[in-house]
Amino acid sequence: MVDPLVFNIQNYSLNDGPGIRTIVFLKGCPMRCRWCCNPESQKYNIEMSYTRKNCIGEEECGFCKRSCHQKAITFDEEGKAKIEKSLCTDCLSCTKVCPAMAMKQQGKPMEISEIIDQVLRQELFYHHGEGGLTVSGGEPLSHGDWLIRLLKEAKKHRLHTAIETCGYASYEVLKEVINYLDVIFFDIKSMNDEKHKRYTGKSNQIILDNFKQLVQDAKTTKITARTPVIPGFNDTVEELEEIQRFVAKGKNVSYEMLPYHRFGKGKYEMLGRTYPMGDVLLSEEIKTYIQKQNEKWRKKECQS
Repeated sequence: MVDPLVFNIQNYSLNDGPGIRTIVFLKGCPMRCRWCCNPESQKYNIEMSYTRKNCIGEEECGFCKRSCHQKAITFDEEGKAKIEKSLCTDCLSCTKVCPAMAMKQQGKPMEISEIIDQVLRQELFYHHGEGGLTVSGGEPLSHGDWLIRLLKEAKKHRLHTAIETCGYASYEVLKEVINYLDVIFFDIKSMNDEKHKRYTGKSNQIILDNFKQLVQDAKTTKITARTPVIPGFNDTVEELEEIQRFVAKGKNVSYEMLPYHRFGKGKYEMLGRTYPMGDVLLSEEIKTYIQKQNEKWRKKECQS
């Protein structure tokens, strides 16, 4: 299988594992969650994104239009570039000539050694509280063999390792990966299979089965189950209680709910897509419930 593309390496993260983390974001995911805050991670191939506010206009530039062999680029009444996505082939010629970086390449191939070198540049910060490497996406488990090679290399340098996963993958891959993991963040989005299919494009059966098996097999890897709480999908006390009962069956499993946000909405516009969730919001009652339940789970973890 072709090695994955990296679309971002983020330093100094405090939310994706213990301590200060460096997060490596990979492209490619088998699911299509409607609320996905990283839409540039979904496809496995390189893409072009366009940030309109950065465009300096046709009069002062116009290089992108002249470079486009598909004639997919025109200019609007304000002189800003406009892209006809049905004509664009993501050839990236415009990204090579755009001086304002309004048009950018999303995703690039990187050698494992190159990634580890970047991660190790932050090594000084990792010694203060188990910091280290977190691999996210996209879906890291979609790149099983490559991911294992990366984690093995990280362990040679005694790096603390974590991944964030939707859990939709071959269990054989997951079972091998945990041999090189200190922490795994595993999404449990819904116990309702039909609803799960409707909002993510995939059944939850593989995910739930993988989680149950993972709890049995992960002897030294810390498991944190996560539920993104999404308006109209799983934002009821009944559904969230059902998820928590399922998670609580596993011994020594941490849990947290992640309230819905719209931070990724602008990225859809940059990719020429429509944001599927519209303007929906969580109710204040559910926000309060999330806060209280997260505190209960934190106390439970401290007592165990």
